[in-house]
Amino acid sequence: MKVLFIGGSGIISSACSRLAVERGIDLYVLNRGESATRPLPSQATVLRADIRDNAAVREAIAGHTFDAVVDWVAFTTDHVHADIELFRGRTGQYVFISSASAYQTPPARLPVVESSPLRNPFWQYSRDKIACEDLLVQVYRDKGFPATIVRPSHTYDRTLVPFDGGWTVPARMRAGKEIVVHGDGTSLWTLTHHEDFAKAFVPLLGHPRAIGDTFQITSDDALTWNQIAEHMAAALGVPPKIVHVPSDAIAAADPEWGAGLLGDKAHSMVFDNSKVRALVPDYVATIPFHRGAREIVAWFDEDPARQVVDERLDKVMDDLADRWRVG
Repeated sequence: MKVLFIGGSGIISSACSRLAVERGIDLYVLNRGESATRPLPSQATVLRADIRDNAAVREAIAGHTFDAVVDWVAFTTDHVHADIELFRGRTGQYVFISSASAYQTPPARLPVVESSPLRNPFWQYSRDKIACEDLLVQVYRDKGFPATIVRPSHTYDRTLVPFDGGWTVPARMRAGKEIVVHGDGTSLWTLTHHEDFAKAFVPLLGHPRAIGDTFQITSDDALTWNQIAEHMAAALGVPPKIVHVPSDAIAAADPEWGAGLLGDKAHSMVFDNSKVRALVPDYVATIPFHRGAREIVAWFDEDPARQVVDERLDKVMDDLADRWRVG
């Protein structure tokens, strides 16, 4: 198969790029420049262009057709409209990377399945993804544009701490300071290692039964946020000191942090992956977060320059911990 990734060196896409070439896919990657953190596999053919520059993209893909095109960096309907014009007649499948945050928030029932309602009044990012999905469903129905929609949830690699603020929370843990966990810390959250995601995603490329359909891809390992904090602390070799703060209080103190909580992380999210397994029957997520947490800490410890603390958010956490500390 000949496949084009738009992007290809991000957190999720980097693992998919590696697995794609391992499985014999003729991978082309369209991007502006290679990531030093996540280099592309040497077997990939790189096309240099900015996806937002239609003329440059047309020049880069001139003479090419693809069995599948995956846009890892489409976030608005303008982006998707441009892709439709660029790749109509050039690809047998167009894969849009949506988000599980598009699901009804808070969810009316668990586990979440692909037919769960899409509605997120709290987060513009999610509403934009919903609009993109609506557009693709319409052009598939009206014109047969070969769209496949994939909804990842919280997918991470060794560079991504699952808490807001990057290294800020691990730095606080190592310093013996309290960390803020929203609510009472018992809501369930699903973390998926990017290598596990790739094992379900790559087999969907070129799969005829994936055309016109939607799939979520996550781990089946749902943890409480208290457990996530405990695993991070264990990887750091320190005991966790947790202060629980209501999500709306966090949103009042920091609207940006709060938007991600109220629109996503504050609510339990557990997923049923039966649908993707119907097409990829051997898919099993095998990397638990306690192992992933050790990978994260090891990567940040390899180079202290990576250990950047968000000073503003650190101060917000200090203030919240002071206000909500019990005893």
